[in-house]
Amino acid sequence: MKKILLIEDNPEIRENIAEILALADYEVVQAEHGKAGVVLAQTEKPDLIICDIMMPQLDGYGVLHLLSKNPATSGIPFIFLTAKSEKEDFRKGMNLGADDYLIKPFDDLELLDAVEMRLKKNSIVKAEFQKNAEGLQDFIQEAKGLQELNNLIANERKLTHYQKKQQLFTEGQYPQALYFLNKGKIKTYKTNEEGREYITNLYKEGDFIGYLDLLEDKTYRESAEALEDAEVCLIHKEEFFSLLYHNRDVANKFIKILSDNLADREERLLKLAYNSVRKRVAEALLLVEKQYQKDKGKNYQVTMSREDLANIVGASKETVIRTLSDFKDEKLIDINGGKITIVNSDKLARMRN
Repeated sequence: MKKILLIEDNPEIRENIAEILALADYEVVQAEHGKAGVVLAQTEKPDLIICDIMMPQLDGYGVLHLLSKNPATSGIPFIFLTAKSEKEDFRKGMNLGADDYLIKPFDDLELLDAVEMRLKKNSIVKAEFQKNAEGLQDFIQEAKGLQELNNLIANERKLTHYQKKQQLFTEGQYPQALYFLNKGKIKTYKTNEEGREYITNLYKEGDFIGYLDLLEDKTYRESAEALEDAEVCLIHKEEFFSLLYHNRDVANKFIKILSDNLADREERLLKLAYNSVRKRVAEALLLVEKQYQKDKGKNYQVTMSREDLANIVGASKETVIRTLSDFKDEKLIDINGGKITIVNSDKLARMRN
């Protein structure tokens, strides 16, 4: 059952709308003013919000503004209720990100049609797609259906093959496309004045690469290189921005996908900056395990060079090798033929600083 948050200060109108929605088999949560509505939106996580504009304490514009600033509520479809029909009101609401308007008085059919349409469109955006080339194409096709972007998006998407150690892009280049990793492993790294690398992130199948600089319209601040043979889909710059700018629903979905690992990345960089070498080596091993382990429950084998591990840790290769030897003696890992098997992930995670 879909949950709808109804924010309306007039009790008679609120009860009437709630009754209609309940008869249509929707779960209705009611708020008598804007402030209460914001709280309920954050706690109840409704599938859709219907909100009056003219209310005491906090009007509908204020409600939409506050909810749009919160990632947890910014993607919820939002329908305004208003007794006014001036163009200025419509423009202001749409600029804030409203999805639709209902002008009072409206009949039952108008209300239910608007609700059904917004929920249907949002279900497309929230749909889960496989993290591979086919899944990406499915998402593109759904996006085209939302705003008829047939003239902007190619029907077929070719894979570009990269060999191990081949670069996708380098620091200082200007981004022309968004990269989607279909198969393989990719690292991004920065280089200091002495030419020493520091690995900033690791990417697995289903990840997007190079989006921050593309969004900011700046040259790449890091380089990207294949850790093994890889297949990559390229989404050209114009196509990418067409998806973002032409449809709010698509933008919400795409930005959610793109920012999926951003918080983890920032937290990791903070830990690596302030932790001891032992702690940083443990964090690096766990990062590789988290990114690339496919069979949960089995001891993960790290197939990464000592040099790349050192570039994640931010220490010399010799220091990392000595620390790995200590971890082996402590039975946290096993080393055989140069390959590292993580034996005790829990103890690595609880490594004291």
